[in-house]
Amino acid sequence: MAKRVMVGMSGGVDSAVAALLLKQQGYDVLGVFMKNWEEEDEDGVCTAAEDYDDMRRTCDVIGIPYYTVNFAQEYRDRVFSVFLREYQAGRTPNPDVLCNTEIKFNAFLEFAIMADCDALATGHYARIRRMPDGRALLRRGADANKDQSYFLCGLNQDMLQNAMFPVGGMEKRHVREMARLAGLPVADKKDSTGICFIGERSFRKFISSYLPTQPGDMVDADTGARVGRHEGLFLYTIGQRKGLGIGGKGTGDPWFVTEKDLERNILYVCQGEGNPRLYQKGLVTEGFHWIAGEAPGEEFCCTAKFRYRQKDVAVRVRVEEEGITARFDAPQRAVTPGQYAVLYQGDLCLGGGVIHHGI
Repeated sequence: MAKRVMVGMSGGVDSAVAALLLKQQGYDVLGVFMKNWEEEDEDGVCTAAEDYDDMRRTCDVIGIPYYTVNFAQEYRDRVFSVFLREYQAGRTPNPDVLCNTEIKFNAFLEFAIMADCDALATGHYARIRRMPDGRALLRRGADANKDQSYFLCGLNQDMLQNAMFPVGGMEKRHVREMARLAGLPVADKKDSTGICFIGERSFRKFISSYLPTQPGDMVDADTGARVGRHEGLFLYTIGQRKGLGIGGKGTGDPWFVTEKDLERNILYVCQGEGNPRLYQKGLVTEGFHWIAGEAPGEEFCCTAKFRYRQKDVAVRVRVEEEGITARFDAPQRAVTPGQYAVLYQGDLCLGGGVIHHGI
């Protein structure tokens, strides 16, 4: 009997080709659409309905059955509530990492197992290395520009043992070419960007509908002078340049967010791209998840990303009782509390942890 695989289908081209590949390889494939958000967009249109229709038409072409499952309550409880708490605390969270660990490879994986499936496949650009000792290690996707291992840094061994990433070894252009050749209706569909539950809406408008804004002073971190007003600390992120509304002051150089003082409700800014206040020599995480189950050593050298699409940064890591301390070979800009620091050795993703502060 063919191995039964459930494919998490988003209505996009990557998961569509993932399902197509598995079908061609002889697997018994089920397409399942996850609905994680219930709201409509600003025009009253439910974008999930459009994506579901694309998924349905795609499954018809591939020739596989399709279903839908609603994880909206789980998403609100496990992802969105954390997202709001982090912003209230003045940090900048990454809900995509939480979505993968709490929903896609947790609640959804449990659903797949209950449906007697042998594996759960997604359209992520990542790869899995199966080791002789039985461990599963996470590798970067073959397409360096689309690699999504950063967002999968929270996966554990049970999750990876039951996961498949069929397009992980492909380049995006080849994925689209394959979709066109197969006549899939989503072959040229635009990739989704941004946070899934916000979509194309204004982030500021969206977040302000859930968290009360508290305007306060914007202060020059170098001089202590008040240079403007902010609209609420959670609306800004460390290293931010755009949207500060204080251009033309001081030296005329651009201004950047450098620190948030929650107790006094002050947003500190500094001027000039080379300002030392923008740079950190390292970072400390609160906790750290090791994909292999353990760290490669108490101290070791590797590379790191502390935001998606960042080039790898050389670091020396020391494993602490409550996380890691990573020191950079060269000072780095915009180390942002709330984001994930993800470690790599070559193409292996070692794991990740939430940044507590820069050093």
